Amino acid sequence: MLSYEYLISILGVIFLITIISLIAFVISKMEKIKQLSSVIESLSKSLDEMDEQAKLIVRTDIELSKTQEELDKKIAGLYTLQKLSRAISTTLEGSQIFKMVEANYLENLGFEKAYGFLWDNQKNEFSLQMSIGYSEEEISTTKAAITTDKNFFLNLIRNEKTTSSMSLTDTTLKTKIENILRSPAFVVTPILPKEGEKGFFAVATENTDTPITDGDEELITILANEIGQALENARLFEKTWHTQQQLEQKVEERTRELTNVLNAVKTINKRKSDFVSNVSHELRTPLTSIKGYAAILLTGKLGTLPPEAKERLEKINRHSDELGHIVNDLLDISRIESGKMIMNLGKHNLKEIISKADDLLSGQLKEKKINFNINIDPDASVLVDPEQIGRVFINLIGNAMKFTPAGGKISISARKLNDGMVQVDISDTGCGIPLGDQEAIFEEFFRVENAINQEVKGTGLGLALVKRIIKAHQGKIWVKSTLGSGSTFSFTIQQG
Repeated sequence: MLSYEYLISILGVIFLITIISLIAFVISKMEKIKQLSSVIESLSKSLDEMDEQAKLIVRTDIELSKTQEELDKKIAGLYTLQKLSRAISTTLEGSQIFKMVEANYLENLGFEKAYGFLWDNQKNEFSLQMSIGYSEEEISTTKAAITTDKNFFLNLIRNEKTTSSMSLTDTTLKTKIENILRSPAFVVTPILPKEGEKGFFAVATENTDTPITDGDEELITILANEIGQALENARLFEKTWHTQQQLEQKVEERTRELTNVLNAVKTINKRKSDFVSNVSHELRTPLTSIKGYAAILLTGKLGTLPPEAKERLEKINRHSDELGHIVNDLLDISRIESGKMIMNLGKHNLKEIISKADDLLSGQLKEKKINFNINIDPDASVLVDPEQIGRVFINLIGNAMKFTPAGGKISISARKLNDGMVQVDISDTGCGIPLGDQEAIFEEFFRVENAINQEVKGTGLGLALVKRIIKAHQGKIWVKSTLGSGSTFSFTIQQG
């Protein structure tokens, strides 16, 4: 039998071993807990990073959408304003000018209602010239209200200042105009011909989801200036006609006035170009930010991106580039028109310039299985800015590809002319261009109405830019086309 002391000793050893084992077990568990805490902390940090990335992606997406909407709105407004200006300029009858402002033009500018008033000196009141979107009862109420508050509108004309629901700070006056125009969103701008009755043009919308912006004020102000200039042209034409019959000696004076009118038209056109340039510059800043954010995220510096996020960022990056091209085209058109773009003319091989354009577009040509032929003398040289003329070929070949079906043909040829110029012809076997549109296709924002253009997005700026580049090279451009039989775009540049 083991002694009592010996049993106690054994039990003590066993107890000690048990305690040590428990301590070792606890230490092991604490180490595992520490490791798990580290993993949890790492996962938490990763989740925070992913959350920040998601927020940045959402902000970038929202900013891109807003920029796209603003660009679409401004381009649509400029296109509508151009068409409306062209319509207004076609008449010299004062009574017909306001009738040119039709409801569809107004809707494209973002408004559903409009009034046009001119001051009648003899009756000492404002005379209604046009109304859109108002009932007879509303018109009658408005005329009475304007007669009551005529001093406000007379001051508007005197101060030559546009006002709107965005810029008007006098809440009482703002409410009064809202009641007169029956809308919480409005723009009121003076009509200021140099001679004759002045007046004001007011537009309004009930769409409160789209607030009035500085761009809206600018567009409506330009439209009012166009109306004022058209009224001035109409009155000057009438006065000149009567004066020519009565007194021959006054012809010179009226001619000077017409010259001033033409200068005023040039000023308005310059204002349009400046507006396009300013809008384009303003759009560049958010585009740069969007592209910068997307690039930072795509590099993975803020953490690894899930495939879905990376795909969306690549799409944002691609659409940013497309918007950038549109903005650059607008800026280039504006620079060329203002004479700020300098052409670096030099002697260059024509075939090499075309080959560079071919290299850029060869993938698309192969994809559409289009037969592309270059029939140019290898030694042909021209006096051009190679970068700008390269853009001409890219635009014209790209345009031909868009309208040429698969299996079709595009060919380029050139020949020397007797006046020291070279004529380049780019022919395709596409759908052709209607005769009535063959001059208009070189105007900004114009697009031919056909099935292809309805499916393919575009701004109508490519051919307008091409025409200005060719004009800056002292050349000219034209098109010959028959529906269903293809088109040939021809232009001239100087021999090298």
